[in-house]
Amino acid sequence: MARRVKISTLGTMPPTVPPQLGNQALVDNMIAFWQSQLDQVLPDKPDLIVLPEMGDRYRGFKPEQAAQYYEVRGEQVLEFYCKTARDHNCYISYSAAREAKDGTYRNSTLIIDRTGNVAGTYNKNHVVIEETLDWGILCGAETPIIECDFGRVACAICFDLNFDELRQKYVAAKPDLILFPSMYHGGLMQAYWAYSCRAHFVGACCNLPSAILSPLGQILATSTNYFNFATATVNLDCCIAHFDHNWDRIKALKAAYGPLVTISDPGLLASFLITSESEDVTAAQMVQEFEIELLDDYMARSLAHHHEPQHRECL
Repeated sequence: MARRVKISTLGTMPPTVPPQLGNQALVDNMIAFWQSQLDQVLPDKPDLIVLPEMGDRYRGFKPEQAAQYYEVRGEQVLEFYCKTARDHNCYISYSAAREAKDGTYRNSTLIIDRTGNVAGTYNKNHVVIEETLDWGILCGAETPIIECDFGRVACAICFDLNFDELRQKYVAAKPDLILFPSMYHGGLMQAYWAYSCRAHFVGACCNLPSAILSPLGQILATSTNYFNFATATVNLDCCIAHFDHNWDRIKALKAAYGPLVTISDPGLLASFLITSESEDVTAAQMVQEFEIELLDDYMARSLAHHHEPQHRECL
């Protein structure tokens, strides 16, 4: 059954350090700055707002300045986002440096739910070396899948996108949505992660194109040189199949369900996305009804064929 979620992404660069402000004034200034940014997307009434990496750290901060600022900041910015999520009945993905009990830091993404509570936290697994040596930020060790009322969410932060070790964990976990707060864009890796994980993908990249991608890696909405935000409604009730052996089944599916099913073909990939627009039948049920072989099943069957001794040349 259709599972529509309206998503906003903000690719805003945090402000530079204002001169001659005390740390509490810096916190107040940061909250006011992000209020102005949120005001751009809140009128659309999104279900989820995704903010960029280290969103409440000023540009130009040195590590010792940041430590003093973080001590005063505490959870003030988090509380601001929790109130915003509660007041606007939405989820917010907030990324920031968090101090652990031992005085070390984590580069974290916190998913705040509609009630203003933290539904889950992801700590960046693959930090840049200098993050540890200069800023005391340690690598995260877990890859939680965060349950939201619209679906299952995974996170990757900036440098994470370079590492297959993390991506393969999400391939196995099968999240509906991957959130990518970042200071770099990742280029082709965004589409590759979306496709390989069979998940929608949302990038929130500082001062860079911030986009919402389909599981086929297609851009559904993106920020521009004029607007640093984008909003789109996506339908998470979908699955990917390969065209091989499925042509007649696709035609039969479309003939039966008409506008209640969307078949998306990006071209060149030989894979397509089946999305249920029905309020009564899921995409998985449609696939089962017409015996459509999903992409993962087809690849598993092809790999098994490859490994059969009678199908291989002798060396």
